[in-house]
Amino acid sequence: MKTTELLRFIRYCIVGVINTAITLGVIFICHSLLDMGEYISNVIGYVAGLINSFLWNRAWVFRAKGSRSRQALRFALGFAICYAVQLAAVFAIGHTPLSTIVLHLPLITLTGYAIATLIGNIIYTLCNYLYNKHITFRST
Repeated sequence: MKTTELLRFIRYCIVGVINTAITLGVIFICHSLLDMGEYISNVIGYVAGLINSFLWNRAWVFRAKGSRSRQALRFALGFAICYAVQLAAVFAIGHTPLSTIVLHLPLITLTGYAIATLIGNIIYTLCNYLYNKHITFRST
């Protein structure tokens, strides 16, 4: 991996961490402070994170030009595709002997589901990065 590509991937991961904080923060504010329902709070939080992710990935990570609306549609489609791939991976791993593992670590216990979720998150991150690089924000 070239240095420029590695730096781009690091920026992508930084945006991902910020998105997670925004998503969780919006969910908390909507549910706990504004007394909205759990599901509507979750949807609003994920929409906020998705919008933030699109804007930062377009401007900072991939420095894309071109049609913002076309890129936004591709970005949303990429999210759905990569989420489905991640969910399928978690489901598949959940039906293997790995699902029965329980790791007792200092301060945390990881179950087979937690391990599957972590693996699924890695799969999502790589899949979504490649999708956005080659489809959403590809250079024309």
